Amino acid sequence: MTDPSSQRNAAQSALVGRRVLATEIAALESLSDMLGEDFDAAIAHLTALKGRVILAGVGKSGHVARKIAATLASTGTPSLYVHPTEASHGDMGMITPDDAVIALSRSGETKELADMIGYCKRFNVCLMAMTCKAGSTLARQSDFLLALPDAQEACAETRAPTTSTTLQIALGDAIAVALLEAKGFTAGDFKTFHPGGALGASLASVADLMHGADAVPLVTLGAPMSDALLIMSEKGFGCVGVVDKDGQMRGIITDGDLRRHMGPQLTSKSAGDVMTADPKTATARELAANALRRMTQDPPKVMQLFVIEEGAPIGIVHLHDLLRAGLA
Repeated sequence: MTDPSSQRNAAQSALVGRRVLATEIAALESLSDMLGEDFDAAIAHLTALKGRVILAGVGKSGHVARKIAATLASTGTPSLYVHPTEASHGDMGMITPDDAVIALSRSGETKELADMIGYCKRFNVCLMAMTCKAGSTLARQSDFLLALPDAQEACAETRAPTTSTTLQIALGDAIAVALLEAKGFTAGDFKTFHPGGALGASLASVADLMHGADAVPLVTLGAPMSDALLIMSEKGFGCVGVVDKDGQMRGIITDGDLRRHMGPQLTSKSAGDVMTADPKTATARELAANALRRMTQDPPKVMQLFVIEEGAPIGIVHLHDLLRAGLA
């Protein structure tokens, strides 16, 4: 039997959780309302930056700064985290006048940032302040203010960093995506930085997985079916593509087409008589995940796609190739 007190405690915990989320959602909405010309100016500067974006912070802000640096680096903006204390003991040399420093501090008075602020001013390094306090030392010394709403922490009694760090992470994501779009960063570019695991597989292009021109099973429209059957058997893809005299893709013959035309006259027919016209095809640059979706979800379902460039087949990709790559 379930202890009634345990049920009450669980219900109370859910109420606390919803209260925390409501507090942070309200703060995020305030942050959204605050974004404007200052944010636009900061993004414009970062887009044109010759060097790297340096993230700095201490404590929980330091953990968030590391996360923002990693997000920026993976989305096409060279970035790294520099610990303010380590910077005061030699790591300041990692920061150059071509860089921009984004310093995170809820209060804007974090003493460990003092040397870094002074360094930026002395050597004309762009300094951006991510803080809740527009009148703080950090904000006043910065070139750009990435203002956060001075929202109540979710744990009001202890003021443990909760809402404030959520706001920092969200603003960091906003910066990363704004820069990504401003630079025209693509899924292909993203794949370069994420070659491994399921994410790398999901960003693979058809060109990464297709079989090249030498492997493509092809016959012409007028070829006898005896030739088509021989090519199908040799190439082992369970199909043969049909092209016209100019090499343009016109149709496909699959095992299903053979069954539909099975009879004593099959070998006397031409490939053009048996083929299914205008088959599904793929392009080399499209995501392999999109090709898999069209093969398995969009009717008619198929086992292979010819890869086409300017109307002519340049490769072929089989369902099994996509599954082996980890796309399923």
